[in-house]
Amino acid sequence: MPTFVKRSELPVPSSELFAWHERPGAFERLNPPFDPVEIEERTGGLEVGARAVIRAKVGPITQRWVAEHTAYEQGRLFRDEMRSGPFHKWVHTHRFVPVSEQQSVLEDEIDYELPLGALGATLGGGYASGKLEAAFRYRHAITRADLARHARFAGAPRRTFAITGASGLLASSLTPFLTTGGHTVRPVKRVGDRLDAAAIDGADVVIHLAGAGVADERWTKERKQLLIDSRVAYTRQLIDAMRAAKRPPKVLVSASAVGVYGDRGDEVLTEASAPGPRGDEGAAFLSGLCLDWEAGARAAEALGTRVALVRIGVVMAANGGALAKLLTPFKAGVGGPVGPGTQWMPWISSEDLIGVLHHASMTDGFAGVVNAVAPNPVTSREFATVLGGVLSRPAIAPLPALALKAMFGEMAEATILAGQRVRPQVLEEAGFEFLHPKLEDALRFTLGR
Repeated sequence: MPTFVKRSELPVPSSELFAWHERPGAFERLNPPFDPVEIEERTGGLEVGARAVIRAKVGPITQRWVAEHTAYEQGRLFRDEMRSGPFHKWVHTHRFVPVSEQQSVLEDEIDYELPLGALGATLGGGYASGKLEAAFRYRHAITRADLARHARFAGAPRRTFAITGASGLLASSLTPFLTTGGHTVRPVKRVGDRLDAAAIDGADVVIHLAGAGVADERWTKERKQLLIDSRVAYTRQLIDAMRAAKRPPKVLVSASAVGVYGDRGDEVLTEASAPGPRGDEGAAFLSGLCLDWEAGARAAEALGTRVALVRIGVVMAANGGALAKLLTPFKAGVGGPVGPGTQWMPWISSEDLIGVLHHASMTDGFAGVVNAVAPNPVTSREFATVLGGVLSRPAIAPLPALALKAMFGEMAEATILAGQRVRPQVLEEAGFEFLHPKLEDALRFTLGR
């Protein structure tokens, strides 16, 4: 019977390492974006008898997996076993071994058997071991990074966060990051055509991520109005709720986008750079939209709230956004640069974006505009070359600008073909530590390569 073991020494006490795993959101936080599972049902925590039902993709097939916790020793270990699912046997023991007062070892040991006996081991043994290695390399890296980020604010009290856009891609990772750090998260839901103001009252921090996808559809007149309403009008509702609260939030971290700078060619852009021009079409429309969005959020300053405006670049996440849309053609070997290939692409890994939002929330005095981009922007051509290399596929099939304009109209001009060479000057001066300062590292992490 094969046994897989992954060990990592971490610079935290074993008690804190165990506590991180026991807090709400740990399972979701460890769910790799390149091979995610869907939670169908869950009862209990880590104690004996707790159960989880998930749907996992095994090769091309999605299968139901029922796991039950069969051992629990506070601060030392817990164990889950598969009751039904894709394996003939699966026993996963999680161990937390103290090394010193500030050092511990995280050990995952899995005893498993593939179905079909010797034939299954012959046909699928290499595939299974490769999948396990990728998944647990990711899990241990996430655990290390999250514990380090929370440790920087260990002396600060735990806070209550209200998050708009809580069902979106970013919030689905941000929420478990915060809860495993000991914070409380309230999703700000809609009640009819209004937001739930009760989630705002008494929250320490609001992280405002709501907004319809800018690049999801062709920009018709109706789509543009939706983009405006979901950002500018919704932000106005948010500020009204904060103003009416008995105890208004002390911090507002509001999303924006690097599209505020317009199409700027090779000009190096920092937070001090002027925004792009306003207008009704293309990049000018997007620039104006971002400016109005930010102006709405700044209204919270009159309430005594510290406001941080986070201008986000292209987020590298395997399970959504721009990267997920590009994976199919690149994996098929027909990917390549879009348009001329010379336009700059300011990007950021999803994990570093979570880190930026956390840093902005927890750092007293951190206010104003911050560019949430990696310190090493690339051109469209460079991006295609790196992504092709990570996927071991050619990346030489260009997608001409004329074709993009024909397919997507001015949305393509504003997002895909416009370029901004953005630098994260505020983050660099604040000493923010990027997990993935280079594109290849970010892609390999989120793609499990």
